[in-house]
Amino acid sequence: MSSPTPAEILARIGKLEIRTKNLVNEIFSGEYRSSFKGQGLEFAEVREYQAGDNYRDIDWNVSARLGAPYVKKYTETRELNVFFIVDVSASMQFGTVQPKKQERVAEIIALLSFSALSNNDKVGLIMFSDQLEKYLPARKGSNKALEILRDVLYLEPEHKNTSLLEALTFANHILKKRSVVFILSDFMDSGYNKPLEILAQKHDVIAIQILDEAELKLPDAGVLNLYDPETGDTLYCNTSATFIQKAYEARVSKQQEDLTKDLAKMKVDYIMLRSRDSHIKALRTFFEQRRRRLREGR
Repeated sequence: MSSPTPAEILARIGKLEIRTKNLVNEIFSGEYRSSFKGQGLEFAEVREYQAGDNYRDIDWNVSARLGAPYVKKYTETRELNVFFIVDVSASMQFGTVQPKKQERVAEIIALLSFSALSNNDKVGLIMFSDQLEKYLPARKGSNKALEILRDVLYLEPEHKNTSLLEALTFANHILKKRSVVFILSDFMDSGYNKPLEILAQKHDVIAIQILDEAELKLPDAGVLNLYDPETGDTLYCNTSATFIQKAYEARVSKQQEDLTKDLAKMKVDYIMLRSRDSHIKALRTFFEQRRRRLREGR
């Protein structure tokens, strides 16, 4: 398959930009803001209560001392750093349906990056296989989002394997300012819990897992020669055998259960998305759940 021409690349990214910006303008800019803005609040002053102030902001100690109600006022951090940590290992190229995992990742990043930029935030990128493949520091401007989308769609990684450990260790090293960090991967890896836990203690981390339907449930297709795109290993398997299907589903279920528990323990938000699922619906559901949790103070 021939490589796309610069004109074809620009046309594809341009279409994605137009489609995404319409969604951002109509829906996502406000939902993004209400879900993430206000996370960085700095104390400004204590002043006397005024009509319209939220009673939850009353400083009862100061009010008791001065004999009148006083409230604490905060200023919102003007901008956030938003980073995308993107898995570009060979398994992310897999897909039995359209869009493939990598393409779904690009659509998700397009929505989130243009939402961030519309709220005057900065966006940055870390791409990884079993090593760092690309790093773009956080910057403002629509050109930055287009640069990120170009790399996500067209960067040819040097390596095929996966190391979340390497990616998260690098992120812990370079992310000094508190950031919103989206990790987009199939999470087919292990041994990365410690650096993820450290990252989640310092930053607002959201794990977005993208899986193909065939990775969750073996297709009933008889004897297949299965190929691992990362290791190059092959295996003949009778996918129609009931005991093989049950064993596979049990293993996948255990892996998903362990991942969900580990992320919850580390207070990392989690979105699981099959590549055929609507990323728009998944993100809107996530934003609503997050807003509800913030309102409840959790």
